[in-house]
Amino acid sequence: MTQVGEGQEASESAPSVMTFGPPTVGEVLAERYELVEHINDDSAGRQVWRGIDVILRRPVAVVLRYPGGDSATEMLKAAVDASRVIHPSLVGVYDAIDEADRAYVVREWVDGRSLREMVASGGPLDPARATTVAHAISEAVAAIHATDMVHGNIHPGTALIGDDGRVVLADARADNADTPETDIRAIGGILYFALTGHWPQAELGQSTLPDAVRDGGGAIAAPRQARAGVPAYLDDLTMDLLDKRLAVPAADVLAAELGRLDNAGDEPYFEEAGPLRLLAGGGGAGAAVERGVPVTSRPATRKIAAGVAGLLVIAVIGLLLGLNALGGGDKDPSGSGVAPGGGATNAPAGGGDPNPPGGGQPQKFPLTADQVRVVDPPKGDRQGVSGVEKILDGDPNTGWETSGYNSADFGNLKDGMGILINLGQPRTVQSIKVTLSDPGVSAKMLMGTGDPGATSAGDDTIVKTFQPVGEQQFEQYNGTIMTFNAFEPDQKYQYLLFFMTEIPDTNDGRYPYKIGVQEIEVAGLS
Repeated sequence: MTQVGEGQEASESAPSVMTFGPPTVGEVLAERYELVEHINDDSAGRQVWRGIDVILRRPVAVVLRYPGGDSATEMLKAAVDASRVIHPSLVGVYDAIDEADRAYVVREWVDGRSLREMVASGGPLDPARATTVAHAISEAVAAIHATDMVHGNIHPGTALIGDDGRVVLADARADNADTPETDIRAIGGILYFALTGHWPQAELGQSTLPDAVRDGGGAIAAPRQARAGVPAYLDDLTMDLLDKRLAVPAADVLAAELGRLDNAGDEPYFEEAGPLRLLAGGGGAGAAVERGVPVTSRPATRKIAAGVAGLLVIAVIGLLLGLNALGGGDKDPSGSGVAPGGGATNAPAGGGDPNPPGGGQPQKFPLTADQVRVVDPPKGDRQGVSGVEKILDGDPNTGWETSGYNSADFGNLKDGMGILINLGQPRTVQSIKVTLSDPGVSAKMLMGTGDPGATSAGDDTIVKTFQPVGEQQFEQYNGTIMTFNAFEPDQKYQYLLFFMTEIPDTNDGRYPYKIGVQEIEVAGLS
């Protein structure tokens, strides 16, 4: 990547003789770095100058501290550490010099503004731009953490946005109190500030920036409460990163998720979300929360979002054998286990009784959109469930497709994804058939006694408490039709979870691991 500002010419004026003490315009430090303009003094009292490397003829930033010696040890050590990490989203460190009376660090000059300056002059960023900024910062932090170092100084003043759109992180300055966790929570602060123009001081430390809006109990207002139009998933992710009761993901995991969101411009994630709906102060369910008026804090059981904004919807259709018993005309004459549509059923030996219990005939259970929902551990994002009727319309050419990931195990973001099916009442189930767009999926069927609620905590409870239906599992299945038929004939089922643990590589795009789910039927006895 071409460095910001590269190619600018140095001043034609003759270099001044290097002196000690307060710097002056035109002075040359270390016989190389000419001071051109005093920019400001940073929060640590250091002077920040724009300069020119008179040898390489490129602009540089010079950060000076008075005096040098022992008082500058921390600054110089941080600069040496930072110089070891090369990444497009990190400001490059070129030199670190101690002259006893003063010390200075020479780093890459970025033509642009800090996030702090950008928000101060233009207001909060739109959600897509805020995501781009947080994505770049998280990638920089991941590169730092990969070397077993921490940054320790992530805030809107060190997040720089170049005039060319490049986002970089500057000025690493860790001490003993800083950890990888504090870095990652600070990324949550970057998101919060970019979306609201406020800094969560109680959560991340005191600042001269305006504090987050809070309710009477001191609970922080979510971005969607402070400002309309923030997508619910981005809102939840931001608040999870700031909630110290919740564990944070590793920096590379967070960077992967933000990267997926950053490349999801045509997905529903960035559609206008409207005001947050909560049970607010006597307003009843569905009362609108007005901008800037916090109403409630997040529950402690919500899990961190390290995984998906795109929705997975599963298609489940009735057992072909049951239909054969009913109509007799669709039986596979070859005995190969391949249905007329070309997909192998892969039903294991002893996996289920082909004859319905009690001598009755199986029937298709009619399902409606409100009887299925996404289960997405450890973070349930159920935005966009409207349109789920596509998996119930009987048309194999329509359906849903998951978002893309960079590996078969959902980018190592979670254990899997699935669909909870509520049959409406306890029923005798003979089979569930899932039709997929591509082979290569690993999946299983689970059962439980209830739906604890369409919340992150509810999804977590489902995955932890639901039990397998028999021993039937599909491992990187080479067909497109999965038939689950290990249901006990003398047991009734109401809540069933189709759960996928691996998805195939479609060789499509940057995140090629995805799956389409086309149709749904459940067969059994009422």
